[in-house]
Amino acid sequence: MNGNYLIPANSKKSGMILGLFMPIDLIIFGSGVGLTLILLMAIHATSLSTIIIILLPALISGFLVFPVPNYHNVLQLIINITTYIFKPRDYIWKGWNYKNGDKK
Repeated sequence: MNGNYLIPANSKKSGMILGLFMPIDLIIFGSGVGLTLILLMAIHATSLSTIIIILLPALISGFLVFPVPNYHNVLQLIINITTYIFKPRDYIWKGWNYKNGDKK
């Protein structure tokens, strides 16, 4: 063989939990629900606004991991942007240049 492999389009889904979630998704959702449970036990809610504020961590984390089309592409874009901003590196240009970066 020449080393070229044809990978089926659904092969990425087999590496996910239930075919929808990556492990980080479940960690995000679990931490949001866990924080909500802690807040529910710690705060005595008497008004609707307090209940909504207590439920916000679970609602936000659920919204973040809800499977929408191209979600993981957007997640990877966000990861790439934050990596570019917070871990700067020197990117060397290798373009179509007749000198190819040489200063001679």
